[in-house]
Amino acid sequence: MNIRKLGHCCLIIEANGRKVMTDPGSYTVEEQVKESNIDLILITHEHGDHLHVESLKKVLANNPDAKVITNDGVGKLLKEGGIGYEVLEDKEVKKIFDVELEAHNCKHEEIFEDFGQVQNTGYFIGKRLFYPGDSFYNPGKSVEILALPVAGPWARVKDATKYALEIKPKICFPVHDGMLNSFGASHKVPELFLTKAGITFKNFEERKEEEF
Repeated sequence: MNIRKLGHCCLIIEANGRKVMTDPGSYTVEEQVKESNIDLILITHEHGDHLHVESLKKVLANNPDAKVITNDGVGKLLKEGGIGYEVLEDKEVKKIFDVELEAHNCKHEEIFEDFGQVQNTGYFIGKRLFYPGDSFYNPGKSVEILALPVAGPWARVKDATKYALEIKPKICFPVHDGMLNSFGASHKVPELFLTKAGITFKNFEERKEEEF
């Protein structure tokens, strides 16, 4: 198995002579539309950093034989966009294009109360790699390779480290790290709720002095 990270949560996984793309979202639009020979596209949930519909259309135009695998929540958005897909149900195991997939459904980790707690599906890929999406879900089985979410408005370094210690993979690598900038959710979510409470949330432009 070979794994290439385009950024954030968009991975290109080569297994059994097939290429799998995960979560073609808003942080990797330019990179993902350039990919070719993609067989499977796995989408964990509907948030924009994991699903950018217009970009996905371009990916599929360049890879017309690719099959999109996801859950019902994402499926509604894909249907609206005229994109075909197949749903893998919770704990369902299916071999598609010589790649064995196993779906694990759970809720998105909590960001703030019930904000953003959509349906999330983690995927076991080729019996080796577990990609949990935006969750610290334990699939209850041995994991060789873990795609470890390390940052986000729902994830602390402490949580990520404890999760990896709980899963006990042989190896893990960081994902969900694309929002660590002024445009990402680590800044935008606090801004949303603090502004409603009458608190100004100000992003600093690096190396620029601000007057207060």
